[in-house]
Amino acid sequence: MTYIDNIAFAILLFLGIGFFVKNIQKLIRNIKLGKEVNRLDNSSARWKNMAMIALGQSKMVKRPIAGILHIIVYIGFIIINIEVIEIIIDGLFGTHRVLSFLGSFYNFLIGSFEVLALLVLVSVTVFWIRRMILKIPRFWNKEMKGFPKNDALYILYFEMVLMSLFLIMNATDVPFQQKNFGNPISQFLVPLFQNFEVNTLFYIERTAWWLHIAGILIFLNYLYYSKHLHILLAFPNTYFANLNAKGQLSNLESVTNEVKMMMDPNIDPFAAAPEGSENDVPEKFGASDVQDLNWVQLLNAYTCTECGRCTSSCPANITGKELSPRAIMMKTRDRLEEVGENISKNGSFVDDGKQLLNDYIKPEEIWACTSCNACVEECPVNIDPLSIIMDMRRYLVMEQSAAPQELNSMMTNIENNGAPWQYNQMDRLNWKDE
Repeated sequence: MTYIDNIAFAILLFLGIGFFVKNIQKLIRNIKLGKEVNRLDNSSARWKNMAMIALGQSKMVKRPIAGILHIIVYIGFIIINIEVIEIIIDGLFGTHRVLSFLGSFYNFLIGSFEVLALLVLVSVTVFWIRRMILKIPRFWNKEMKGFPKNDALYILYFEMVLMSLFLIMNATDVPFQQKNFGNPISQFLVPLFQNFEVNTLFYIERTAWWLHIAGILIFLNYLYYSKHLHILLAFPNTYFANLNAKGQLSNLESVTNEVKMMMDPNIDPFAAAPEGSENDVPEKFGASDVQDLNWVQLLNAYTCTECGRCTSSCPANITGKELSPRAIMMKTRDRLEEVGENISKNGSFVDDGKQLLNDYIKPEEIWACTSCNACVEECPVNIDPLSIIMDMRRYLVMEQSAAPQELNSMMTNIENNGAPWQYNQMDRLNWKDE
C-alpha cells in the first residue's frame, strides 16, 4: 500500500469510529432520560445472567433450529472479526498479512475463519428462507412492515456480502494461496479466478479488502438505527434485568406507605411528610411518556431484537387481541428516538404535544394484557414489556381514572364490600355456594 492508501484508510477508520462513538453518546443520553432504579444488587446473579443468557445464548436454544443457527452466526461473526485487528494494522502501516509470522497458529486462525464464514453464509441463507419463503408468522405481524421488515433483510444481506468478500479476498490473494496458509474454503474458489492475470487478481483482492473493512464500519454505524443494536446491548440488558420472581410486581412506595399510614391508628393523617422522604408523593403515578419510565425499561427498548418470540407466545395476541409485546417495545424505542431528536434540536426537551400513551400505544393494547409474563419468559435477552404495560395502566387508573368499566366495578365492590362481587359484608362468602 502507498502512503496515500494509508492516509485514506486512517481517515476512513477515524470517520467510522468517530460517528459510532457519537451515536453511542446519544444512545446513553437517551437511556439516561429514564428515572433512576437500583439494579446493582446481587452482582453474582447478574454476572451469571449475562454469562448464560447474553454470552451463552441459553434462552435462544429453546427453539432449537433458530437458536443453533443464531449461535453459529453469533460466534462466526464475532470470531471472524478478530481478523479486523490484522486489517487495521495492515491498513495503517502498509503491511500485508502482518500476523502471518504466527506460523501454524495463523494457519489455524485463518482456516477457522474460513470455515466459520461458510457456516455463517449457510445460516443466514436459512434465515432468509425462513423469512421470505416459509414466511414464519411471527416475522409477518402487522408491526413488521416497512423498515422493521427490511431491517432484518438488510442485516442478512450485509452478512452475506461481508462473508463472501472475506472468502474472495483470500481466494484472490496469490501470495496467500501460494504459501498454502489456512485456506480450507477459499482454495475451492481459486478455480473461478484461474484465468485472470496476476495484476487483475491483485486488484480484485484489494477491492475485496477495501470493501470488507468499509462494510464492517458501515455495519458498525448501522447498528444504532437497527434492531441489531442488541449485539452490543444484550450484555448490559441481561446484567441489569429484574431478578425478582416473574409474578412479583413492583410497588409504588408512596402508595404502600399511604396504606400503611391509614392502617396505623397512631399516625396523624394530617402530618405532612418531609420533602424528599419515602412518603413524599411522586409528581406522577405510572407512566404516560418515555421520561416516566425507568432507565432499564428504556435500555430494554433499545435492546429489543424484534424476533417476535414474545408476541408469538402472548395469549392475548394469539386470541386476536390488539396487544403485541414486540410492538410495545418498538413503539417505546420510536418515541424515545423522537424525544432524543427533540433534545438534540432544541438543547432540551420542548413539549411536542405527543406522548407514548395514546399517540404510540393505545389503551386497548395495554388492557388486553393478561399479566402472564409469557413475553418476559420467552425473550432471549430478558426484556420486560410487562413492566411498561403495568406502568401505563397505573397512569390510566391513578391519574386519569380511565380503567375499563369491569375494573371500576370490581374496585368499587372491593372498596364497599371487601370483595370483588356485589355482596354486602355479611354475604361476602356466598360466592362459594354458587
